Order: sequence, then C-alpha cells, then structure tokens
Amino acid sequence: MIDIPQLETERLRLTALGDRHFEAYASMLADANSTRFVGDGQPLDRMNAWRSMAMLLGHWALRGYGMWALERRDSGEFVGRVGLHHPEGWPDLELGWMLLPEHRRHGYATEAGRAALDFAFSKVKASRAISLIRVGNSASERVARRLGGRQATTIDFLGGATLVYIYHPPGIDA
Repeated sequence: MIDIPQLETERLRLTALGDRHFEAYASMLADANSTRFVGDGQPLDRMNAWRSMAMLLGHWALRGYGMWALERRDSGEFVGRVGLHHPEGWPDLELGWMLLPEHRRHGYATEAGRAALDFAFSKVKASRAISLIRVGNSASERVARRLGGRQATTIDFLGGATLVYIYHPPGIDA
C-alpha cells in the first residue's frame, strides 16, 4: 500500500483517491466542459477514467508525491482533484487541479492549491513548481495568480498553446 499523506484546510480534505471517489471522478472526466483544457481536451470514458485514477495513484509510488482527491470536510463530498504531477515528458513539477462543475467558484482550487504548494516546498523540498494552463482557461489563470504564480512563458504542450505559471517557495523571489 502506498502511504499518501492526508492534508486538511479550513473547508477541505486532501486524501488518497480511492474506490469511493470513482463514480464522481469518472463523471468529472466524462464532462467535456471539465476536460476541455486538460490533456488532449477530450472527455474520458469509464475505462480511461479508471486508468487515469490508477496512474495518479501510481505517481505517488514512483515520485513520492501526487494528486489527492479533494473532499469537503463537512460532508465528505468529492469536490475534485488537486496536487503535484511530474510524469515523464513534463517540463517540471506541476501543481494542477480539476473540480466538478458544481464546486467551482467557491475558492476550493485556491484553498487546496495552497496546501499542495506548501507540501511541495516543505515536504518534497521542491525549488519551484509550475502550473500548465491552456490558453483561454481564464479561471485557472486567476487561481494561479491568487496562489502567487507568475506567467513565465507560453509553450506548445500536448498539441496546444499552454501558459506556464511559476511558483517559488515563500521568501524566494525569482
């Protein structure tokens, strides 16, 4: 079994993805509006949603960090995913998030992103992290800026124009 730490914020719990999350996770990845700015922009069927979840869990075993399931602390309801990602071919350690549509615009991505960045800098000892944000994803750009990210460049990544936002540990201004 992989030891995935659990983090808590004022309203949220960042916990290991598990079977109990799969229905909501698969629903999120089947929604074209949720996936339009992620990967190739296409929704995933259940089989590929399962593979996605398995890959995210395996990332913890291979790298010692990864994505968490995001739950509301008061109800345990699945909100989305948030965490750190650096698979083969990625330009750097990425902070990423994806929320179910009904949980957007509540500040959850920012709240959870802060906890994940703190983990990246205090536990992983990362010297920086990035967010890869597709051009046109203004909601994620706002989250990145609220988290202290600065747009550094635009790259062609996985077939689309992608903004690279950079985060540095507290006290380091690069």
